[in-house]
Order: sequence, then structure tokens, then C-alpha cells
Amino acid sequence: MDQASPNMFACADSFIKFNRLNYDECSEKIWFTLGIMALDIVILTDEEPSAIKEDSSEAEKTRYEAWERSNRLSLNLMRMTMAENIKPSMPKT
Repeated sequence: MDQASPNMFACADSFIKFNRLNYDECSEKIWFTLGIMALDIVILTDEEPSAIKEDSSEAEKTRYEAWERSNRLSLNLMRMTMAENIKPSMPKT
């Protein structure tokens, strides 16, 4: 388990559950948490980087892997902070 995971769980556990009525408050806390944990790459990037190919450079591979990790953990954090009736609308990771 990487360093961000235990911290993410502790943060998510302390959040109030998103229930569609408290979007602004929950959104602000999630963005802040992702920023602190350096997992906000997905939010700050306009589009997903190209998939890794055989001829991809090390920089491209590193960028894609960082983006994919950020995306996966961001979705998990959001899912952990949602009311149960909203979770089915989230994409699986």
C-alpha cells in the first residue's frame, strides 16, 4: 500500500457524506484533500494522456501511470464519501 492510501482512508472517514444537497462543501473538501496528497493530476489535466505503447518514452509512461493512479484514487475517495444511494452512479475503478 502506498503512502497516500492510509491518509486517504483517514480523511475520507472524517468527511460528511455527500448527499446531493451538500455538494459545495463536499467538493471543496475533496479537492483540498486531493491537492494535499498530490493526487489532483486528473483535476488539473484537460484530458487523459495517451495510453502507453511499446515506443512510449519513459516520461510518457511515468505521466500516464501518475494520471491513472490519481484517477483511480480520486474516484475511490469520492465513492468513500458518498451516501449509499448515490454510489451506483459512479464509475467502477
